[in-house]
Amino acid sequence: MFELRDRVALVTGAGRNVGAGIALALATQGAAVGVNDFHQDRAEEVAEDIRAAGGRAIPVAFDVTDLDAVRAGFDDLASQFGPVDILVNNAGTGGPTEPMRMAAFADLDPDYWDPIVRVNLFGPMNCCRMAVGSMIKRGFGRVITISSGAGQTGMNIGVSPYAAGKAGAAGFMRHFAVENADKGITANTISLGLVLDDPSVAELAQMIPVGRLGKPSDVGALAVYLASNEASWITGQTIGLNGGQLAI
Repeated sequence: MFELRDRVALVTGAGRNVGAGIALALATQGAAVGVNDFHQDRAEEVAEDIRAAGGRAIPVAFDVTDLDAVRAGFDDLASQFGPVDILVNNAGTGGPTEPMRMAAFADLDPDYWDPIVRVNLFGPMNCCRMAVGSMIKRGFGRVITISSGAGQTGMNIGVSPYAAGKAGAAGFMRHFAVENADKGITANTISLGLVLDDPSVAELAQMIPVGRLGKPSDVGALAVYLASNEASWITGQTIGLNGGQLAI
Protein backbone atom coordinates (compact mmCIF):
# COMPACT_ATOMS: atom_id res chain seq x y z
CA MET A 1 0.00 0.00 0.00
CA PHE A 2 0.92 3.66 -0.47
CA GLU A 3 3.37 2.79 -3.23
CA LEU A 4 4.71 5.86 -5.05
CA ARG A 5 7.13 4.31 -7.51
CA ASP A 6 7.02 5.92 -10.96
CA ARG A 7 5.61 9.12 -9.43
CA VAL A 8 7.37 12.48 -9.53
CA ALA A 9 6.88 14.78 -6.56
CA LEU A 10 7.72 18.40 -5.95
CA VAL A 11 7.81 19.64 -2.36
CA THR A 12 8.16 23.38 -1.91
CA GLY A 13 9.95 24.80 1.10
CA ALA A 14 11.57 21.41 1.60
CA GLY A 15 15.00 22.61 2.70
CA ARG A 16 14.29 21.94 6.38
CA ASN A 17 11.75 20.99 9.03
CA VAL A 18 8.29 19.89 7.81
CA GLY A 19 9.12 20.15 4.12
CA ALA A 20 12.22 18.00 4.50
CA GLY A 21 10.20 15.41 6.41
CA ILE A 22 7.61 15.29 3.64
CA ALA A 23 10.24 15.00 0.91
CA LEU A 24 11.98 12.13 2.71
CA ALA A 25 8.71 10.28 3.32
CA LEU A 26 7.66 10.52 -0.34
CA ALA A 27 11.10 9.37 -1.49
CA THR A 28 11.03 6.45 0.95
CA GLN A 29 7.84 5.25 -0.74
CA GLY A 30 9.53 5.38 -4.14
CA ALA A 31 8.75 8.82 -5.56
CA ALA A 32 11.40 10.82 -7.39
CA VAL A 33 11.45 14.12 -5.51
CA GLY A 34 12.22 17.66 -6.53
CA VAL A 35 13.39 19.37 -3.34
CA ASN A 36 12.45 23.02 -3.58
CA ASP A 37 13.63 25.82 -1.36
CA PHE A 38 14.34 29.51 -1.76
CA HIS A 39 17.87 28.73 -0.58
CA GLN A 40 19.87 26.54 -2.96
CA ASP A 41 22.14 25.13 -0.24
CA ARG A 42 19.20 23.88 1.82
CA ALA A 43 17.61 22.18 -1.18
CA GLU A 44 20.91 20.54 -2.09
CA GLU A 45 21.45 19.24 1.44
CA VAL A 46 18.04 17.57 1.70
CA ALA A 47 18.33 16.11 -1.81
CA GLU A 48 21.70 14.64 -0.86
CA ASP A 49 20.24 13.15 2.34
CA ILE A 50 17.51 11.46 0.28
CA ARG A 51 20.03 10.07 -2.20
CA ALA A 52 22.22 8.83 0.65
CA ALA A 53 19.22 6.91 1.96
CA GLY A 54 18.75 5.24 -1.42
CA GLY A 55 16.09 7.54 -2.86
CA ARG A 56 15.94 9.73 -5.94
CA ALA A 57 16.00 13.49 -5.51
CA ILE A 58 17.34 16.68 -7.04
CA PRO A 59 17.41 20.25 -5.71
CA VAL A 60 15.05 22.66 -7.48
CA ALA A 61 15.56 26.09 -5.93
CA PHE A 62 13.14 28.91 -6.76
CA ASP A 63 10.90 31.53 -5.18
CA VAL A 64 7.29 30.28 -5.20
CA THR A 65 5.99 33.86 -5.41
CA ASP A 66 7.74 34.41 -8.77
CA LEU A 67 5.65 32.75 -11.48
CA ASP A 68 8.45 32.80 -14.08
CA ALA A 69 10.83 31.18 -11.58
CA VAL A 70 8.19 28.57 -10.75
CA ARG A 71 7.77 27.77 -14.44
CA ALA A 72 11.53 27.37 -14.89
CA GLY A 73 11.73 25.12 -11.84
CA PHE A 74 8.95 22.86 -13.08
CA ASP A 75 10.65 22.65 -16.47
CA ASP A 76 13.96 21.74 -14.83
CA LEU A 77 12.37 18.97 -12.79
CA ALA A 78 10.46 17.64 -15.80
CA SER A 79 13.64 17.49 -17.87
CA GLN A 80 15.28 15.22 -15.29
CA PHE A 81 12.46 13.16 -13.76
CA GLY A 82 9.31 13.93 -15.76
CA PRO A 83 6.20 16.02 -15.12
CA VAL A 84 4.96 16.50 -11.57
CA ASP A 85 2.44 13.93 -10.34
CA ILE A 86 2.47 15.02 -6.69
CA LEU A 87 2.68 18.66 -5.68
CA VAL A 88 3.11 19.55 -2.01
CA ASN A 89 2.70 23.26 -1.34
CA ASN A 90 4.66 23.59 1.87
CA ALA A 91 6.58 26.86 1.44
CA GLY A 92 5.06 29.48 3.66
CA THR A 93 5.20 31.06 7.11
CA GLY A 94 6.82 34.50 6.99
CA GLY A 95 8.47 34.26 3.59
CA PRO A 96 11.92 33.20 2.43
CA THR A 97 14.14 35.92 3.88
CA GLU A 98 12.93 36.68 7.38
CA PRO A 99 11.19 34.91 10.26
CA MET A 100 7.55 35.70 10.85
CA ARG A 101 6.93 38.45 13.36
CA MET A 102 4.17 37.86 15.88
CA ALA A 103 2.32 41.09 16.60
CA ALA A 104 -1.20 42.43 16.82
CA PHE A 105 -2.59 43.55 13.47
CA ALA A 106 -2.89 47.13 14.78
CA ASP A 107 0.86 47.19 15.34
CA LEU A 108 1.93 45.82 11.94
CA ASP A 109 3.14 48.02 9.10
CA PRO A 110 1.03 47.39 5.97
CA ASP A 111 4.24 46.69 4.01
CA TYR A 112 4.57 43.53 6.09
CA TRP A 113 1.30 42.00 4.89
CA ASP A 114 2.14 41.51 1.22
CA PRO A 115 5.05 39.02 1.41
CA ILE A 116 3.23 36.97 4.03
CA VAL A 117 0.08 36.61 1.93
CA ARG A 118 2.03 36.13 -1.30
CA VAL A 119 4.08 33.18 -0.07
CA ASN A 120 1.20 31.46 1.73
CA LEU A 121 -1.52 32.03 -0.89
CA PHE A 122 -0.01 33.02 -4.23
CA GLY A 123 2.80 30.48 -3.81
CA PRO A 124 0.38 27.53 -3.92
CA MET A 125 -1.60 29.17 -6.71
CA ASN A 126 1.52 29.66 -8.84
CA CYS A 127 2.64 26.07 -8.36
CA CYS A 128 -0.83 24.67 -9.05
CA ARG A 129 -0.98 26.72 -12.24
CA MET A 130 2.23 25.10 -13.46
CA ALA A 131 1.21 21.57 -12.42
CA VAL A 132 -2.43 21.28 -13.40
CA GLY A 133 -2.10 21.20 -17.20
CA SER A 134 0.07 18.09 -17.35
CA MET A 135 -1.95 16.45 -14.57
CA ILE A 136 -5.13 16.87 -16.63
CA LYS A 137 -3.44 15.46 -19.74
CA ARG A 138 -2.23 12.38 -17.87
CA GLY A 139 -5.41 11.87 -15.84
CA PHE A 140 -3.61 11.84 -12.52
CA GLY A 141 -2.55 14.36 -9.93
CA ARG A 142 -2.18 14.83 -6.21
CA VAL A 143 -2.01 18.30 -4.69
CA ILE A 144 -1.40 18.74 -0.97
CA THR A 145 -1.23 22.17 0.61
CA ILE A 146 0.17 22.70 4.09
CA SER A 147 -1.94 25.12 6.07
CA SER A 148 -2.32 25.88 9.77
CA GLY A 149 -4.89 25.80 12.52
CA ALA A 150 -4.44 29.57 12.59
CA GLY A 151 -6.30 29.64 9.28
CA GLN A 152 -9.30 27.85 10.80
CA THR A 153 -9.88 29.64 14.09
CA GLY A 154 -9.14 33.02 15.64
CA MET A 155 -6.11 33.21 17.91
CA ASN A 156 -4.73 36.05 20.00
CA ILE A 157 -1.10 35.29 19.17
CA GLY A 158 -0.34 37.94 16.56
CA VAL A 159 -0.44 36.02 13.28
CA SER A 160 -3.41 37.53 11.43
CA PRO A 161 -1.74 38.13 7.99
CA TYR A 162 -0.31 34.61 8.11
CA ALA A 163 -3.72 33.22 9.07
CA ALA A 164 -5.33 35.11 6.18
CA GLY A 165 -2.89 33.57 3.71
CA LYS A 166 -3.37 30.07 5.10
CA ALA A 167 -7.16 30.36 5.14
CA GLY A 168 -7.08 31.61 1.56
CA ALA A 169 -4.93 28.68 0.46
CA ALA A 170 -7.32 26.18 2.05
CA GLY A 171 -10.26 27.86 0.31
CA PHE A 172 -8.40 27.76 -2.99
CA MET A 173 -7.75 24.03 -2.52
CA ARG A 174 -11.44 23.31 -2.07
CA HIS A 175 -12.36 25.01 -5.34
CA PHE A 176 -9.37 23.53 -7.20
CA ALA A 177 -10.39 20.08 -5.93
CA VAL A 178 -13.97 20.33 -7.16
CA GLU A 179 -12.96 21.78 -10.53
CA ASN A 180 -10.61 18.87 -11.18
CA ALA A 181 -12.29 15.99 -9.36
CA ASP A 182 -13.37 14.27 -12.59
CA LYS A 183 -9.86 14.44 -14.06
CA GLY A 184 -8.09 12.02 -11.72
CA ILE A 185 -6.76 14.89 -9.60
CA THR A 186 -7.26 15.24 -5.87
CA ALA A 187 -6.44 18.32 -3.79
CA ASN A 188 -6.40 18.45 -0.01
CA THR A 189 -5.11 20.63 2.78
CA ILE A 190 -3.23 19.54 5.89
CA SER A 191 -3.93 21.98 8.71
CA LEU A 192 -0.95 21.75 11.03
CA GLY A 193 -0.67 22.33 14.72
CA LEU A 194 2.60 22.82 16.58
CA VAL A 195 5.49 20.99 14.94
CA LEU A 196 9.04 21.01 16.38
CA ASP A 197 10.16 22.21 19.80
CA ASP A 198 10.54 25.98 20.02
CA PRO A 199 10.83 28.00 23.24
CA SER A 200 8.41 30.58 21.83
CA VAL A 201 5.59 28.01 21.69
CA ALA A 202 6.46 25.92 24.75
CA GLU A 203 3.47 27.18 26.73
CA LEU A 204 1.08 26.42 23.86
CA ALA A 205 2.59 22.95 23.46
CA GLN A 206 1.43 22.05 26.98
CA MET A 207 -2.16 22.25 25.74
CA ILE A 208 -1.78 19.50 23.13
CA PRO A 209 -4.01 16.61 24.26
CA VAL A 210 -1.70 13.81 23.05
CA GLY A 211 1.09 15.30 25.14
CA ARG A 212 3.72 16.10 22.56
CA LEU A 213 4.62 18.39 19.69
CA GLY A 214 4.33 17.15 16.15
CA LYS A 215 7.28 15.85 14.14
CA PRO A 216 8.08 16.25 10.44
CA SER A 217 7.61 12.50 10.08
CA ASP A 218 4.00 12.85 11.28
CA VAL A 219 3.32 15.23 8.41
CA GLY A 220 5.23 13.07 5.97
CA ALA A 221 3.11 10.03 6.81
CA LEU A 222 -0.14 11.87 6.08
CA ALA A 223 1.29 13.35 2.89
CA VAL A 224 2.24 9.86 1.69
CA TYR A 225 -1.33 8.66 2.18
CA LEU A 226 -2.86 11.65 0.39
CA ALA A 227 -0.40 11.19 -2.49
CA SER A 228 -1.21 7.51 -2.92
CA ASN A 229 -3.67 5.66 -5.11
CA GLU A 230 -5.44 4.57 -1.93
CA ALA A 231 -6.51 8.19 -1.31
CA SER A 232 -8.27 8.61 -4.65
CA TRP A 233 -11.67 9.17 -2.98
CA ILE A 234 -10.59 11.95 -0.65
CA THR A 235 -10.48 15.44 -2.13
CA GLY A 236 -11.40 18.99 -1.20
CA GLN A 237 -10.79 18.29 2.47
CA THR A 238 -8.95 20.17 5.21
CA ILE A 239 -7.46 17.61 7.57
CA GLY A 240 -6.32 18.68 11.02
CA LEU A 241 -2.96 17.27 12.12
CA ASN A 242 -2.46 18.75 15.54
CA GLY A 243 -2.46 16.16 18.31
CA GLY A 244 -6.06 17.02 19.15
CA GLN A 245 -5.31 20.65 19.95
CA LEU A 246 -7.96 21.88 17.52
CA ALA A 247 -10.89 19.46 17.25
CA ILE A 248 -13.40 20.85 14.74
